[in-house]
Amino acid sequence: MVTGATSGIGRSTAHLLALNGYNLILTGRREERLSELSEAIRMNANVDVISLCFDVCDLSQAEKAVGSLTGKWENIDLLINNAGLAVGLEPVHAGFVEDWDRMIDTNVKGLLYISRLISPRMVARESGHIINISSIAGHEAYPNGAAYCGSKHAVQAITKAMRIELLPFGVKVSSISPGMVDTEFSIVRFKGDAERAGNVYKGLTPLYADDIAESILFMATRPAHVNIDQMLIMPTDQASARDYRRR
Repeated sequence: MVTGATSGIGRSTAHLLALNGYNLILTGRREERLSELSEAIRMNANVDVISLCFDVCDLSQAEKAVGSLTGKWENIDLLINNAGLAVGLEPVHAGFVEDWDRMIDTNVKGLLYISRLISPRMVARESGHIINISSIAGHEAYPNGAAYCGSKHAVQAITKAMRIELLPFGVKVSSISPGMVDTEFSIVRFKGDAERAGNVYKGLTPLYADDIAESILFMATRPAHVNIDQMLIMPTDQASARDYRRR
């Protein structure tokens, strides 16, 4: 299962997993994009694909969607908690509560909701792997990013706790923390301002969604006795959340 599969890292991960033989459950809020992605995967890979259109922030929607899974689809071996976003870039004293709610609901509560629905199945089978997509913002804080950084710090803490909690059942838990990735991330953060979003990547070479997808595949395909607890991946042109090499 890949959450937030309709764009960016989620979309690239879905394509790469399919090419490596994974049957896929794709989730997202945009039904048309889900349908297009599912069809593209079926045309390019010999795997089975289904899509579930729902918002991970809405527990009732999530319960209904996951509850609809039957047969082989009930046994999810790999969960990629990818759905997440950043909205706004204001300091706390000028921030918008609705932006904070949206980030916390998606990045923290959505991840917890999906993990709560899927992990019991892994516990019952004593196998499975959960990979949470975090961020450099989960390791470092930066100005004008209090809510986003806080939400991704929470992802790191949740991942560590889940790793310990699921240890007795042989379920793997990992996190991947990318630095700057050229996806729709900045378009969403700047609420559709394409020029401002483009300036984020101006003069440097960022990571791309395929780079993170390849890392997810590597993590997911380690031998049974190997768990990569966390991976921090940065562009060569970025050394920290605030230090860049622009040309």
